[in-house]
Amino acid sequence: MTPTTLPLSEPYGTVTCQRAGQGDGLRAPVVLIHGVGMQSAAWAPQIAALADTHQVIALDMPGHGGSAPLPGAPELPDYVAWLHAVLQAMQLGPVSLAGHSMGALIAGGYAVCHPDGAARVALLNGVFRRSAGARQAVEARAAEIRAGSFDLETPLIRWFGKSAADQAARAQVAEWLSAVNLAGYAAAYTAFARGDSTYADGFGGIACPLLALTGDGDPNSTPDMAQMMADAAPQGRAVVIEGHRHMVNLTAPAEVNAALRDWLGTAKEKEPS
Repeated sequence: MTPTTLPLSEPYGTVTCQRAGQGDGLRAPVVLIHGVGMQSAAWAPQIAALADTHQVIALDMPGHGGSAPLPGAPELPDYVAWLHAVLQAMQLGPVSLAGHSMGALIAGGYAVCHPDGAARVALLNGVFRRSAGARQAVEARAAEIRAGSFDLETPLIRWFGKSAADQAARAQVAEWLSAVNLAGYAAAYTAFARGDSTYADGFGGIACPLLALTGDGDPNSTPDMAQMMADAAPQGRAVVIEGHRHMVNLTAPAEVNAALRDWLGTAKEKEPS
């Protein structure tokens, strides 16, 4: 992987990313966006699996890794606008866009707002139209984080089971969470807490192939949510990985990579003549 720093115009500052692979000029580049508290390195199993056939670019989200934070109190549309600025600056053309958790909210919003820029979209462990109780709980956690309370154990307990694969991934994720910029984390988590319905009504206009994938043990990005996202999009498909939770791309990389390869081989249906 090649680390890259890209200066953007105001108000975005710099963005850092990992780049790998070349592709053949015929396939759309694959762009990956991680979740809250993570960094581009969280996509390592997918970068390794996809770089033999595609150019792969894993971005550090604003306020994470080496990317500058967004100013003020950003909401989900501000992160979508940031992604648009990044892709425009990179001059990639239409991309195959995959996001995990908060990254899935950004990717879904981008596919709604910029349909010509998304050749296909994959939403891993995404949230969609939370229940009132779930929304209240996540907004309460966001308020605690903004107040300076950083509880490392609570997300790790939610995200990981007891298997050897889970525990190995948990140790790595704990390192990333421990190193996160707290202001960037709080801003992204707040947008994540408020963004589950922001673009939901627009999913019917996502014409490209859409993959919604989660683990059957993920209590917050549930299989029902994945199915709702898939059902809402004309070319939507849901995949549920059994025996896994929120960090499924790390705990079940073979299954996730197989689903992504299948997604990348899905051709957009022709428009009616």
